Amino acid sequence: MTATTSAPTTEAEVHPDAKRNQLVIRLLLVSAFVVILNETIMGVALPHLMKDLSITATAAQWLTTAFMLTMAVVIPITGFLIQRFNTRPVFIAAMTLFSTGTLIAALAPGFEVLLLGRIVQASGTAIMMPLLMTTVMTLVAPASRGKTMGNISIVISVAPAIGPTISGVILSVLDWRWMFILVLPIAIGALILGASRIQNVTTPRKVPLDVLSVILSAFGFGGFVYGLSNLGGASAAGWVPLGIGLVALALFVLRQLRLQRTDRALLDLRVFSSRTFTLSISMLSISMLALFGTIILLPLYMQNVLGLTALETGLLLLPGGLTMGLLAPFVGRIYDHRGPTILLVPGSIIVSAAFWAMTMMGQTTPPWMLLIAHVGMSAGLSLLFTPLFTSGLGSLKPSLYSHGSAVVGTIQQLAGAVGTALFIAVMTAQSAALMAQGVSEISATASGIRGAFLCGAIISLFAIPAAFLVRRPPLGAPVAVGH
Repeated sequence: MTATTSAPTTEAEVHPDAKRNQLVIRLLLVSAFVVILNETIMGVALPHLMKDLSITATAAQWLTTAFMLTMAVVIPITGFLIQRFNTRPVFIAAMTLFSTGTLIAALAPGFEVLLLGRIVQASGTAIMMPLLMTTVMTLVAPASRGKTMGNISIVISVAPAIGPTISGVILSVLDWRWMFILVLPIAIGALILGASRIQNVTTPRKVPLDVLSVILSAFGFGGFVYGLSNLGGASAAGWVPLGIGLVALALFVLRQLRLQRTDRALLDLRVFSSRTFTLSISMLSISMLALFGTIILLPLYMQNVLGLTALETGLLLLPGGLTMGLLAPFVGRIYDHRGPTILLVPGSIIVSAAFWAMTMMGQTTPPWMLLIAHVGMSAGLSLLFTPLFTSGLGSLKPSLYSHGSAVVGTIQQLAGAVGTALFIAVMTAQSAALMAQGVSEISATASGIRGAFLCGAIISLFAIPAAFLVRRPPLGAPVAVGH
């Protein structure tokens, strides 16, 4: 069973196997970066895929929607997997699924096989992030978690941010299949290295799998994400699955509340009894909405309004991703020494300011102004992610780490889906209304995008007061040590 002890000042005092633990965390970080990168790599590639595979825009969008849908369905189950099985077999399963999906996508002769590859990829991706977070929370002492969570925030924020840049560079010189061909050897290398070097650092325990919870979870989270991804009109394509998803989610929550009394919940909702965790998750939802909404809108704005190429779009987004990566380690160290407030308050203000700046973009906005706004938002988000992850998960009991990690991963996907659906729906509705009045397509699109960013700007204001309320968990909180 998992033992608990008070956290000393140094990690070495807690873990005699500190070098082993550091190796495990580094391997998980590298592998997680590779798998998360693929979540947004398809955005810039969709026009190329529509032409090469002779498919409609709706069909092409499924390559992104199916990825998010699979993630939303699989992530809630990872809490069970991480408790039931050892670190090494869970890692091997995740990277094998991802590598297999990448191979299928690289060899895909047409759309259907490519879609299958994306679904298999997403199955592995969904397992990796909760595994990484749970392992870090288990192995790293509270006083050092900010630094390690800073590295995790690089994975979560930078990987999806630079996905469009990488795909833009590849597509400027190579066929779309190279997006997967170039990733495949890296994925296989991470799998082989991890299989040979990762050791088991947790102690599995027998936990029951409630099949009804799995079914309700699939219909609930899957229906919710699918419905949001298909909103934007009067048809029932989005509203029916969204309604089914909401009903299934309500039943899923009731089921978990009942099962958690006997520690049999698939996703233990007692994590929300922690005020710090609940506040952190709320702010994280707004942050992920901002990140994914921006990722989907800015390429559309740059290419359809400003007339930039896919390569130029990718390169213009690159500094923002690099900003997140460069700031993350410093943010982690500041958190370890000063706590979350000094980071969260300016971070939430900067993100909101960047959103309000983007509401003024038009047809004649120079790219350098867009670059400044995007870098500013990236800097603000980098100040938010690390303290939110660390404070939120750190406020939980060790027995709830795996459930907390699964909740974080699930919220990321749901917030990403909400951000994407909301921003696209507002943009589409406003653009269509203006074009019906005779406004040119470019001008209408620019106005629609401004309207979408206005929604984001208003929502971002709610994060500012919440930033003052998030507290750092006591450094003496228990740390679970794997034997």
